[in-house]
This record gives sequence, C-alpha cells and structure tokens, in this order.
Amino acid sequence: VFLDIRVWEFKFMRQSRSPSVSPSKQHTTTSATAESLFAQCRNGGNPFEMQTDIKDDETEDVLASNGYESDELEKSAYQEYDSDSDVPEELKRDYVDEQTGDIPVKSVSKETLRRGKKSDYSLFKGNTLILTNTTLNVIRLVGKYMQMMNILKPIAFDVIHCMSQLFDYYLYAVYTFFGREDMYESTGLGLISSRLRTTLNRIQESLIDLEAPPENTGPLTSVEERKEKVPSPHLSHLVVLNSTEMLYGLAERVVATESLVFLAEQFECLQPHLDAMMPSAKKPFLQQFYSQTVSTASELRKPIYWIVAAKAIDYEQMLHLMANVKWDVKEIMSQHNVYVDSLLKEFEQFNKRLFEVSKRVRIPLQVSNILWEHCIRLANRTIVEGYANVKKCSNEGRALMQLDFQQFLMKLEKLTDIRPIPDKEFVETYIKAYYLTENDMERWIKEHREYSTKQLTNLVNVCLGSHINKKARQKLIAAIEECDRPKR
Repeated sequence: VFLDIRVWEFKFMRQSRSPSVSPSKQHTTTSATAESLFAQCRNGGNPFEMQTDIKDDETEDVLASNGYESDELEKSAYQEYDSDSDVPEELKRDYVDEQTGDIPVKSVSKETLRRGKKSDYSLFKGNTLILTNTTLNVIRLVGKYMQMMNILKPIAFDVIHCMSQLFDYYLYAVYTFFGREDMYESTGLGLISSRLRTTLNRIQESLIDLEAPPENTGPLTSVEERKEKVPSPHLSHLVVLNSTEMLYGLAERVVATESLVFLAEQFECLQPHLDAMMPSAKKPFLQQFYSQTVSTASELRKPIYWIVAAKAIDYEQMLHLMANVKWDVKEIMSQHNVYVDSLLKEFEQFNKRLFEVSKRVRIPLQVSNILWEHCIRLANRTIVEGYANVKKCSNEGRALMQLDFQQFLMKLEKLTDIRPIPDKEFVETYIKAYYLTENDMERWIKEHREYSTKQLTNLVNVCLGSHINKKARQKLIAAIEECDRPKR
C-alpha cells in the first residue's frame, strides 16, 4: 500500500495521476506548486527545514485503509471512469442464492481452528503495518525531494542521487545495529548473499566516515572526500539486545527490519515516477540503485533473525548431552535418548518467548517462519555435528540415531507448521551413510560436499572402522581432502 495519497508531501502528485486533468492544467498546477513552494522559503531557509502547517482539508492519515477516502476530489476524478451506479445491487454481489436471494455468510470451521498451531501468532491478527517514525520521516523527505525534482527538472539526477544516499544510510544503519555478528558471518552458510555484501561494502566505502576527525585538515582532496561522507550510525543505549527473555531484542529487530522492507516497497512504487523525471543519460544509475540496493533490503531478514535463532536455543548443551551417549550398544533400543527431550524443551521455551514478544510487537507470519526455519536448521546441523563426534558406533547404535531423530521430528511437527522440515534430509542422509561399503563410500563422499571434512572423516573412521585396511582408509581420506580444496 503506497502512502503517497495520505502523506502531505506527496499531494503534488495527485493532479498528474488523475485521468481527468488535462496537460495544460497539469502545467498550471506545477507552476502554482513551484510558486507556493518558493514563496514559503522567501524569508530564508529551505523546504527541508520548514514545518508545514497542514490545513483542515489536508488532514492526513498514513494508516488509512484507502487513501481516497479523505479526498473527495480524488474520488470524483476516478468515479466518472469507473462508475457502476446504474448497475442493480444484486448484480454487484459475488454470489446470490437463487432461492432466497441472500448472500451466504462465510465462517471458519471448528476443524480449521483446531488445526491451528501454536506458532501461528499472527494467524488471527490484522495485517497492521510495522512502521517506525524514522521510516515515515524518510518517506516525507522523499516527497520533498520529489517536489524539488518536479519544479527544478535540470537537477533531477542530483536529487535522486541524494535520495539514494538516504536509503543507503538507512539500510546500512539497520544492518550495523541488528545484523552484524562476526561469529555468525563466519559460518559459511550464506547468511549474507554476495549481492548484499557487495552493496554493504559499497555503502561503507562511499558514504560512511569510519575515521575520527583529524586534528589537521590535511590535503584539500581529503577534506573534499570527507564532505561526502557521514559518521557511522550508533545504536541507542536504551535498546537492549542481550535479554534472553526478550529473545535478544527480537521486537526491536522486527520493527527495524520490517520498517526497512516497507520503505523499500514504497521506493518500488515510486520507481516509475522517478524514472519519468530522470534524464535519459542517467537512467542506468536509477536502474542500478533499484537492482543492487532497494531489492536487497528484504535479504537483511536472514542474517538479522539468524542471530536470534543462534542464541535462542542452547545448541552447545545438546552437543554435551550427545557426547555422553553410548552408541556402541549391542541390542536394539526402544527408548530415545535424553538429549532429544532436552532439545524439544528448548524449542517449547522458544515458542513461549516468541509468543510473549508478540504481545509487544506483532510478529508477521513470514518473520515467525524465518525464525523457526533458522532454529530447526541449526538444530539439525548440530545433531549431525554430534554424530560426527562419535568414536564408536555399532549397527544398533545407528538404529538408535534414527530412533532419536524420528522422535525429534514427530514432536517438532506439533510445534510448528514449517513444511518440509529444514535440513531433514541433511541428517537422514548422514545417518544412512553409516551403512555404506568401501566402494560406495568414495562415490558418496564426492557427491555430498555439503558436509564438513570432520564429518566425512568420521564416517570413514567409524563407519568402515576395522573393515578396511590402512591403504584404503588413506585413499578415502585423500578423496575427502580433494573435495575440500574448492571450499577453501
């Protein structure tokens, strides 16, 4: 939903969008707008410093369900093109019962309600916008920028360049506050795409002044370069990101991230208008800005919410519990191990905390799904890592691994609607590899490069064990190292 109709700074666009306004009237309106805008600055200042007095007939409601409701002129401009006042009421209905003439009332069945999972926090909540004051202020600034472009067309490129820097800084600030975590960036799981990383590096190099102000001004070129840069953003000390109960600032992360995504959506809506104002020779700049920066905003969700998922579950405790399990058992076990129950309790606690946070800030279903996906993926990868630490394992022990994982999946599916379970095959494939022969193992190693060198080496040592000689083992280890070279 684009806010231009409901934000005062975008009112100048109405006449140009209305199909009933002729080109001559549009030109007159533009001239009047220019005169009005410059008249307000006659005694000094500029449009960006003014506090506009919004009159009664210009009252705005940025969260209104329909921008036209507060503007009768806008409504009348379109009504004559899309009027159905002469159509009988019964023909306007989607469905009418031929016997009674009544419109059927839709209802939610009890079965539908009963199927709802505990993780559906926003299932029955309205689709309310998550919008910060900062985002709204940026949108207002963009409106003022566009007013200047509409009046002073020769400087349109310079204005759009400034707008792009404004968005760049906003995106960089959100990443710096909530998405930068060195220990998780080194996981190698592709949390930040190459495109997003390139964008962040470009913004940092071209816009962010990371150096302290020098005592001596130095060469003129250095001073000129610094004029184009702004200080690195700093997070307020009032924002707490280390509270376990509050899921490490999840509410703040959601508000910041989803506001940025919303801002990017507004920029997408504005692209045709900006493209029309941009000189032909400079249009590649605008296209590059949208393809490399605006479109990457939603990609910040992954690293930002990953940080919460990585801290919300105690994966290290699970590894310790798995290390205490005896896997070289001699009989088939019917009871799963304790670490499975411990992990499930962690997920139940995470679910409760997520619900508590949702009381403060609405958690969109998409965000909830991302969090659950991250947590499950991390848990499954931790399970494989735990199996890779096993020193001795019998056939019965491998069956116990399968029993444990199936128990985990069965209980987990009652907590979340995420389907399919992320990285389910990652665990199952690793367990099945314990049954491979020497010849099959070499081929399997070359086909499954998603596992670490340690995990593959463990399969060779534990799976084949004493069944192969030293030379055959060295051959398989060499195959593992060869597969690992492209990763480095």
